[in-house]
Amino acid sequence: MTLKRATRRSTALLAVPAALALVVATPALAHGGGSGASDGRQGRVHQVDLRQLNDSGASGTASLGLQGRQLTVTIDARGLVPGQPHAQHIHGSTDGHNFRCPDAGADKNRDGIVTTTEGLPAYGDINISLTTKGDTSKASGLAVDRMPVADKDGNVSYSRTITVSQAIADHIKDLHIVQHGIDVNGNGEYDFGKGRSELDPKLPQEATAPANCGTIKGSSGEPTNMDGHR
Repeated sequence: MTLKRATRRSTALLAVPAALALVVATPALAHGGGSGASDGRQGRVHQVDLRQLNDSGASGTASLGLQGRQLTVTIDARGLVPGQPHAQHIHGSTDGHNFRCPDAGADKNRDGIVTTTEGLPAYGDINISLTTKGDTSKASGLAVDRMPVADKDGNVSYSRTITVSQAIADHIKDLHIVQHGIDVNGNGEYDFGKGRSELDPKLPQEATAPANCGTIKGSSGEPTNMDGHR
């Protein structure tokens, strides 16, 4: 069963009313320099480098621009599975816990894949689901029908402005971005070759395993020499 058929069966379980989150569509904030954060005319902009996990080949850059409680997330990623939806989230803590991106040691069952569940102790729970429309809460974490779809070359360009809680605004530097979706056997789609996702058995493990991860430059969670290669 491919992801497309699994998605149709699970959409009813994943859909959350858009009224749960107030989302404002505005232009992306200007990118800052390479120092990790910059003061632009529209607020503070934090930079993120996305580095591959699970030998996915997926990488990219992102920015988190904050003005008050308005957070603009801009992502330019490449090397993702072409034509497939890629769940993406802002993970981490709003209580000062120092989460980070996982490394190969997170693969506890040694099957060659760091699954979402195996990675959670390192990168923390979902704070924001980076959907293309509607709800952005943790409840939409698997709303693959509202996640960005990679183009034929495996690229994703995403930009959205979201009203966030004051806790997230206050702890933005403690948070980071994870994109999901890998293709272990290289057949160009998500399948059940690596089993079912522990998050939703209707979805393949490939669909929910993390493809890349990035912490804010200069944050306490950023390793001094992070090697995302698995």
